[in-house]
Amino acid sequence: MEILTFEVRGKMAHFRKYYANNTAFSFSIPPRTTLMGMVAAAMGWQKDDYYDKLSTKKIRFAIRVLEPMKKSFHRLNFIRIDDNIGDFSKSMSSDFRGHSGKPIQTPFEVITPIDLRTGDVAYQVFLAAGESGTGTFDEIAQHFTNHPPVYNLSLGTANFQANLTNIQLLKAAQIVEQQAEGFALLHSAVPSKMVEELSFEKDQLDRYNSVEEELLPGEFYSDPKRMRELKSMNRLLFSISQHPIRVRLNASFWEVHTERESLNIQFMDV
Repeated sequence: MEILTFEVRGKMAHFRKYYANNTAFSFSIPPRTTLMGMVAAAMGWQKDDYYDKLSTKKIRFAIRVLEPMKKSFHRLNFIRIDDNIGDFSKSMSSDFRGHSGKPIQTPFEVITPIDLRTGDVAYQVFLAAGESGTGTFDEIAQHFTNHPPVYNLSLGTANFQANLTNIQLLKAAQIVEQQAEGFALLHSAVPSKMVEELSFEKDQLDRYNSVEEELLPGEFYSDPKRMRELKSMNRLLFSISQHPIRVRLNASFWEVHTERESLNIQFMDV
């Protein structure tokens, strides 16, 4: 088994909660569908052509928060379009240019580091081959370790650009499967169904009290007739700071040794 790991960093992020209608709430971590898009952008794959290549059967994803974050709401002025003004297909005077004025203010949730000047919104991503994804994983690992991204990465929206750093390919000798015995510190997000118990140490509340649970989009159907229709969801438990969560699991997890540290992770594709 091999694991490809890399960091994605930027100053701001927004991962829109798909069920938010009028207000643009944001997930704290990028959903699996967003991670798929990041990998596809770096590889230069065309839009909507990578759903099968990065399906849960072929590629497994894990994610870790690297720096503490915060959320804040901002008001965006969206153009209000009056379809009674002009015809865009015939004239440039249509209301798609915002001639009628009257913009609509919409709340927009933004993720930022605690200190915007010195910090980053930063995530560490882990990839491994699934049941039938060895060829796809080798292709991704070869490109990431030898070539720059084909398309620029972003943290959600296009204007929140991101940098790809600290790319490492971990070999089998650096990866150990650990059996669940008692409590363990998990650095990555973990599927909620694997967690039997969550522990908070009274003398370490400043380290282990930043925990969230979210239901995030997992993957899309690869069938063109069901394009961009959700196939699965991931309910994950994770820390929104750089500190791990203390949990008792009902399944094994992976201990990985990078160039800088040892981490306990679990993949979300289970």
